[in-house]
Amino acid sequence: MKPIMKYAVSKTRLLLPLMVAVASLGATAHAAAPGITGPTFNLTAQPAYMTQPDGQAVYSWGYGCNGAPSGFAPGTAPNTKAITGETCPGMQVPGPTLIVTEGQAVTVNLTNNLPAAAGDTSILFPGFKVTATGGVPGLLTQEAAPGSTVTYTFTATSPGTRAYYSGTQGDLQVEMGLYGAIIVLPATPVQGTACTNDLQDKNNTARGHWTENDYRLSTSAYNDSHTCYDREYLFQFSEIDPSIHIQAEAQVAARTGCVAGAAGCSLNVATEPYHPAYFMINGRSMPDDMDPNYAVQYPHQPYNGNPHMHPGEQVLLRIIGQGRWQHPFHEHANHVRILARDGNLILTPDKSGLAGPALFTTTTTPGLAMDGIFYYTGRGLNWDMYGHNPGSSDTTAKLPCTPDGNGYNTGDPTALNYYEWCQDHNKPLEAHPVGDVAGGGPATLPNPNILVNGTWYGGSPYLGPNATGRAVGPTGTTPPSGTIGNSPSGEAGFAFMWHSHNEREITTNNIFPGGMMMMMLVDSREFVIDESN
Repeated sequence: MKPIMKYAVSKTRLLLPLMVAVASLGATAHAAAPGITGPTFNLTAQPAYMTQPDGQAVYSWGYGCNGAPSGFAPGTAPNTKAITGETCPGMQVPGPTLIVTEGQAVTVNLTNNLPAAAGDTSILFPGFKVTATGGVPGLLTQEAAPGSTVTYTFTATSPGTRAYYSGTQGDLQVEMGLYGAIIVLPATPVQGTACTNDLQDKNNTARGHWTENDYRLSTSAYNDSHTCYDREYLFQFSEIDPSIHIQAEAQVAARTGCVAGAAGCSLNVATEPYHPAYFMINGRSMPDDMDPNYAVQYPHQPYNGNPHMHPGEQVLLRIIGQGRWQHPFHEHANHVRILARDGNLILTPDKSGLAGPALFTTTTTPGLAMDGIFYYTGRGLNWDMYGHNPGSSDTTAKLPCTPDGNGYNTGDPTALNYYEWCQDHNKPLEAHPVGDVAGGGPATLPNPNILVNGTWYGGSPYLGPNATGRAVGPTGTTPPSGTIGNSPSGEAGFAFMWHSHNEREITTNNIFPGGMMMMMLVDSREFVIDESN
């Protein structure tokens, strides 16, 4: 019988201000790139139910841990902190993220605990030379028959992000949830002053000053000085056609007790025409994807999708298309500079610089993995987002901005406005203000006495919990930051919606909002980003 699942979900009201989505999501969880460490992985393939924001429990298949894993990441690399509540259930979607180091000999033992009617199953590891032992011959690789185990071995020959997925009846088994990611870390990562620019070294200083923990898996994505980064996130895009899952569930129930391979035991599920209704990032749809990693209400969907950053940080995005459709995913606030595809670093012919494109949408081609760098600085806003105001009595409102060769304030990494775009320093926001801010800005804000804000609207066009006060004083006219969702002393960041540009894909079963949607929250430096959940 299909279970009825009730669970707690944090429903976030989404508002789209005209200039920039400014929100306070202080109670939300962050993402990082959680996974399990090897080099030996004992996995199982078995059924369970995935939950969706509309209350549906969708019968699915997935890879999971067969016993306790060797370890969890982050938390194993030097200077990193672990994510709390780590679990690796016997079935999860996506499958466990396998994290290894370049040059390691990797072993994956897969046990088939799917229903007998599902038949054999397997795993493909594109990009690696794999040796498979045990099991039975399949079309693409050795397969594990129901109740049996097959072993895959390969050497992690090069760094990067790649997909793994079933090589058996892919139109059904991948659709049902048999896919995951493998991350190969560089054997000799580049760090600090060895990076092409000095941003990482200064961002490390800033992290230490604000006592912020490090949740990276490495310091560079590849053995190359151009690929240094400050924080990272893994996003796997997929979709579900519920009719396929309903057919599989019904046929499995009707064939209970049958002998695998016997006449009438095999499933006969129609996978065309294909009409997906659920669109997921890391196995969850919005708003579930903004709940914590390893949240108890999603026992088989442990990974979230909720990125955070500080201005100037280099954010590594690991992106994989795990479904059957392309998904034109748009990261608001900046393009994404592609570093590599399927572990192949894209450099100029003389290897002196990056040659990957800057993408407006990171279109997730099925089976394709890509690594890219995203950053945000506030450049181009045309007002001082830090709320500087020479006329204020607040000393933090009078911080200097000394441009480096690129126009940014990078001299003191411990400064509150480290990496401010100095061309906008002290620029007012409002064209017709009533308060301390001088006139002449690009916009006129509405009167806070007549403006009604949702609880999750930050109420300030400035970055940081106290920036409104710095800019206009206690009687200024910008909307108050002390809303239900944003206490004056709490988090106040710029929330940029990241979402599919296929409008249907930002719905859940045709209801908006949902689907492939999340927020990138750009936090002021004084807000410590805790990615332990």
